Amino acid sequence: MRDHPASRALREANRAFKPVETKKPMSDYAKAQQSLHENRERLKAERLAREAKQGKHPR
Repeated sequence: MRDHPASRALREANRAFKPVETKKPMSDYAKAQQSLHENRERLKAERLAREAKQGKHPR
């Protein structure tokens, strides 16, 4: 069976313009957890940088 140019173009267009999957809005709890995690990671990075600058060895 041959591939017709119109149907091929239609398939390619459908592939290019797929509907975008939307993310569900985050709940207040999820936002708080994400914020807590980001803050903990930021503080850890700052602590490690400070210890490296002072020449301390991590535990």
